[in-house]
Amino acid sequence: MACFSKWLLFAAAVLVLGALTGMGGSAREPVSSGRTLRFTILYDNYLHKKGTQSDWGFSCLIEGPEKTILFDTGTNPRILMHNVEALGVDLTRVDQIVLSHIHGDHTGGLPAVLEKNHEVTVFFPVSFPSSFKAGVERAGAKAQAVDQPVEICPQVHLTGELGDRIKEQSLLIDTPSGLIVVTGCSHPGIVNILRRCREIVDKPIRLVFGGFHLRDASEAEMREIIAAFKSLKVEKCGATHCTGDAQIAMFKEAFGENSVSMGTGRVIEIPE
Repeated sequence: MACFSKWLLFAAAVLVLGALTGMGGSAREPVSSGRTLRFTILYDNYLHKKGTQSDWGFSCLIEGPEKTILFDTGTNPRILMHNVEALGVDLTRVDQIVLSHIHGDHTGGLPAVLEKNHEVTVFFPVSFPSSFKAGVERAGAKAQAVDQPVEICPQVHLTGELGDRIKEQSLLIDTPSGLIVVTGCSHPGIVNILRRCREIVDKPIRLVFGGFHLRDASEAEMREIIAAFKSLKVEKCGATHCTGDAQIAMFKEAFGENSVSMGTGRVIEIPE
């Protein structure tokens, strides 16, 4: 496990310095189960709930689908585990782990999670080096590389690998009233990601949240992005992590009461 941790830190450092094949879509229609989808922010650089710790990075626990999913694992294992304990999260109930991309602020907590629970499948972009897959398997987990869009459990899809310089995938959940999209850093472009989601399942986007990587976007560029959100029928927006403070403020102004606050300890519950 120590070797795996060192590899993750090395891979993150290299990328910072250098800075599953499946069918897209599902034939069956989602059926409302009466359940509630629950999203718990375990790691974020904004603080929401007292007693948790904020830090640069992102991680979200997804409960309600057939499988319990951990999306990304933050940066610092100690901080991740502090928040897990503070929020009363049981990692042994996680069935699947989805990693958006290889940067350390999204993969850093993985070894600590696998120490708690290795009876999981870890989904990661196919561009990850083979040594990453070997490390996951040495930890006792199943490793699954993702290339094209794939349904990883009923009504839960991955976009497949997107982007050029930094490869990344996002997650979408098909609900009867629209899509819920979870992003890591959106290096391929948040609008490109949302368009891919609409290609996989052609429905309005009920909610999109996560990092949008827009810290360098100008006011004019932001206006274009927000207009694209509206044209893609995005109802609610939770911009956080690497989006940028000024850019988050613009999303909040544009979406008003449909802007969803984020941060560590934030729980979003959505009836299916």
